[in-house]
Amino acid sequence: MKKWILLFVLLLAGCSAGNEGNVKDQVEEGHEVIASAEDYEILAVNLNIPWSINKVNDTFYISERTGSIMKTDGETQVRQKVILKKSLSTAAEAGLLGFVLAPDFTESKKAFAYYTYEDEGQHNRIVVLKLENDTWREQELLLDSIPSGQYHHGGRLKIGPDQKLYATTGDAATDPEIAQDVQSLGGKILRLNLDGSVPEDNPFQDSYVFSYGHRNPQGLTWANDGTLYASEHGASAHDEINLIKRGQNYGWPAIQGSQQHELMETPIFHSGADMTWAPSGMAFYNGKLYVATLRGNAVREFDLDTRETREVVSGLGRIRDVFIEDGQLYFVSNNTDGRGNPDREDDKLYRIELKGL
Repeated sequence: MKKWILLFVLLLAGCSAGNEGNVKDQVEEGHEVIASAEDYEILAVNLNIPWSINKVNDTFYISERTGSIMKTDGETQVRQKVILKKSLSTAAEAGLLGFVLAPDFTESKKAFAYYTYEDEGQHNRIVVLKLENDTWREQELLLDSIPSGQYHHGGRLKIGPDQKLYATTGDAATDPEIAQDVQSLGGKILRLNLDGSVPEDNPFQDSYVFSYGHRNPQGLTWANDGTLYASEHGASAHDEINLIKRGQNYGWPAIQGSQQHELMETPIFHSGADMTWAPSGMAFYNGKLYVATLRGNAVREFDLDTRETREVVSGLGRIRDVFIEDGQLYFVSNNTDGRGNPDREDDKLYRIELKGL
């Protein structure tokens, strides 16, 4: 496999578009950030490395990487305990990551979670959690042995408009070649039935793999017409926003940025060689993608019609996830993750009105 990948990369060297200047055509540089400090409303404080935002009626459930769920209605906060069957990993970027409430949560009190664990090595798994008396317990295993390493765990979970569970997985950092191997669960976007079985209409027979060739995707969202988009951390910049098509190859580690190959997909936006966004959670609204960025320290807007991008939220540090409902943009800072500069009440859940931005 390694020999094949090496040969493949050498063959692709001549297929690059070879013009990183094209990236600047996609990036609207120097655009003033519209939102100011007085525009934000703080709904929750003292979050502990928050990762995923969920909302039911007026209540938020926010996963925290250290192994808890923060429940808040904007006035009261309760940190709910999570009891897992495996020991939660404390490796960099690892822990309790993706978290999404079941469609019938108000009745079933169930949710899906993605977490990194230690047990004769380090792995990721997708499980069902059930809430009882402010305690979440791992109830059912859906998928195990997702590759994990020092970094690049992926981890985003979302339920699509087709009522399937989607998960992003990383290349585990130490072995990027697995992203090109459709037999591996690493470096992929996976698609599961809600009971953990493989959907019959997945692109590869008896496989959870929906798309492949990903480095470290951490965001998923759908447009109103059902089009799937994903955000992805690049290597040495070259962060990506991709339009995801079933069964397609997104190039890592063979190509990145503006490089092209007829058998691989190129991003609809990328940061180029001189800018790093470190994109994470994302949401769609009114023809635009809103993406949380960590190194970018912003919520960045991507206009799907004009192919321009700009910051609409800035000055609050690292941003991990976004959520949009009724024209309101909710987002969480991530300054307590060891790479930011937290203030006394970080991290926080914010709200801002999208109208006029």
